[in-house]
Amino acid sequence: MASTVEGGDTALLPEFPRGPLDAYRARASFSWKELALFTEGEGMLRFKKTIFSALENDPLFARSPGADLSLEKYRELNFLRCKRIFEYDFLSVEDMFKSPLKVPALIQCLGMYDSSLAAKYLLHSLVFGSAVYSSGSERHLTYIQKIFRMEIFGCFALTELSHGSNTKAIRTTAHYDPATEEFIIHSPDFEAAKFWVGNMGKTATHAVVFAKLCVPGDQCHGLHPFIVQIRDPKTLLPMPGVMVGDIGKKLGQNGLDNGFAMFHKVRVPRQSLLNRMGDVTPEGTYVSPFKDVRQRFGASLGSLSSGRVSIVSLAILNLKLAVAIALRFSATRRQFGPTEEEEIPVLEYPMQQWRLLPYLAAVYALDHFSKSLFLDLVELQRGLASGDRSARQAELGREIHALASASKPLASWTTQQGIQECREACGGHGYLAMNRLGVLRDDNDPNCTYEGDNNILLQQTSNYLLGLLAHQVHVTGMCVLDGACFRSPLKSVDFLDAYPGILDQKFEVSSVADCLDSAVALAAYKWLVCYLLRETYQKLNQEKRSGSSDFEARNKCQVSHGRPLALAFVELTVVQRFHEHVHQPSVPPSLRAVLGRLSALYALWSLSRHAALLYRGGYFSGEQAGEVLESAVLALCSQLKDDAVALVDVIAPPDFVLDSPIGRADGELYKNLWGAVLQESKVLERASWWPEFSVNKPVIGSLKSKL
Repeated sequence: MASTVEGGDTALLPEFPRGPLDAYRARASFSWKELALFTEGEGMLRFKKTIFSALENDPLFARSPGADLSLEKYRELNFLRCKRIFEYDFLSVEDMFKSPLKVPALIQCLGMYDSSLAAKYLLHSLVFGSAVYSSGSERHLTYIQKIFRMEIFGCFALTELSHGSNTKAIRTTAHYDPATEEFIIHSPDFEAAKFWVGNMGKTATHAVVFAKLCVPGDQCHGLHPFIVQIRDPKTLLPMPGVMVGDIGKKLGQNGLDNGFAMFHKVRVPRQSLLNRMGDVTPEGTYVSPFKDVRQRFGASLGSLSSGRVSIVSLAILNLKLAVAIALRFSATRRQFGPTEEEEIPVLEYPMQQWRLLPYLAAVYALDHFSKSLFLDLVELQRGLASGDRSARQAELGREIHALASASKPLASWTTQQGIQECREACGGHGYLAMNRLGVLRDDNDPNCTYEGDNNILLQQTSNYLLGLLAHQVHVTGMCVLDGACFRSPLKSVDFLDAYPGILDQKFEVSSVADCLDSAVALAAYKWLVCYLLRETYQKLNQEKRSGSSDFEARNKCQVSHGRPLALAFVELTVVQRFHEHVHQPSVPPSLRAVLGRLSALYALWSLSRHAALLYRGGYFSGEQAGEVLESAVLALCSQLKDDAVALVDVIAPPDFVLDSPIGRADGELYKNLWGAVLQESKVLERASWWPEFSVNKPVIGSLKSKL
């Protein structure tokens, strides 16, 4: 990637307007432009700039401060905006294959403008489109072009009214009729209605419907996906046998039309089955290229993983916006000081640094991780498309499933907590709706639930790890390796080869200076995962020996064993990947210090949340270990304080997209906020009664034109 700005390319990375933030920008230890180019690359920066410029210059995307749209109007406008995005053709199908990282980049650009727009576009193009591409075959390729020309509009229908996380209990059926070579899609009762399906409420014409596939002779072969037309593309009226509608207003993301559907013996052609994992012959015989059920299951996880990986990116964009708003506010908001005459920016206070800067570090670490995991998912889907049925391909599917199942909870919870901290760190001004933090909080909230409840998903990851250990370990009161090796395609579990030796390690860092490196946290995380894996495995077997069924035993292990195991594992993976990224030889010398501090801060701050487990397991002992960890986090916050504004400048979108008066790039906190308040309260046109109106008229006029 390019790491220098050739010829001072101000068109690509223009200078920020002069203002109160200049002082912090001047104190930064690095060039924000150089970091932007290193992080994104020139091509990606131009791609994002093209998107942002198009949105800002298109009247369809004009901001309307103070305008409360009705639910119907908001959803109609969101659909028209989504349609316009496809008309712009920012990203062709060919570009997706050539530059796959442009996919999450586009989603983030749209999400920064409006989370509902990103979700609508994502569900149609990536979730629905990806399901067709990865689960279908050549006979379904015609749908791909229709998707990107918006000749059809899609949704992903898995969840039902009475079942979500428990997919094995999904009750929609697809019985095959060999006489007509059709599947009969049927909802046995209202509890089997597809529910919460994004895009289904008003606009979807087609759905990937998951149903139990049954062939003559009452042989059922589990859930399979089918393409089912639910509305006429020209009239948007329901197809015969389909009852479809909108489920109503939600707590957030109300531009997205979540809906329901019931099917009454709806007949679809045999070719509607997305047949990558299994097919039915015209005569009614079920066939599958996967003889091993485990391999078939691993290969089928790609559709679910794509949605979860996308949610990681959606969550992070919300945290980017919140952190940008809160840190620009903190750098210009002055309160108290060493003397009554001197007030200092609240960012100078260690408490404010401790509250916000770890979330800034989390943005950088999680953003890098989400991009790398997306590329892993692309590798999986390309393997599926090429017909790769190797053991490695199946294992890759399981590993990505485990990582996606834990990274969605990590990203959405970190964002949830981070936005709340940012809201509170901005005081009363953070509670004003116009400053957007409340909207970000509400729009991020569903990330904790859809595509799988976070706590349920963590069980998928802990079960994956326990399954690996079950193949490698013989229990003799303690866990001892059975001579086999831990290996996975992405190497996320390879460190377990050193399992016994890792468990013998102790925390031996005695000074804060020696702790200011993410390598220290990496060693601790590896110990923590090994410890929790051993403890969870032993607890599970102890419960079984005590008479608990496998179901009961696993439930009894979740709270204090399986859940922290899954979180520690994914945190380790995030820390490991970001550590390797910032320490690679290609990092420009001028960026190594700040990136190293970000990596260390995220790693140590995340690790500090597990201090009780580190003490319980004996890795920490005495007061000094905990004190060194706490002091190291505070020291890194202090070291990053002067870099905070420049780090925000790298990740923040243009002011039009950020849409927060207290977070504008010029740092004119009070002018921007006062002007926005006057505009929203409609006082600008009614200010002639104000005694000082004649004096302040130029200021008001300037604010009005600016806004």
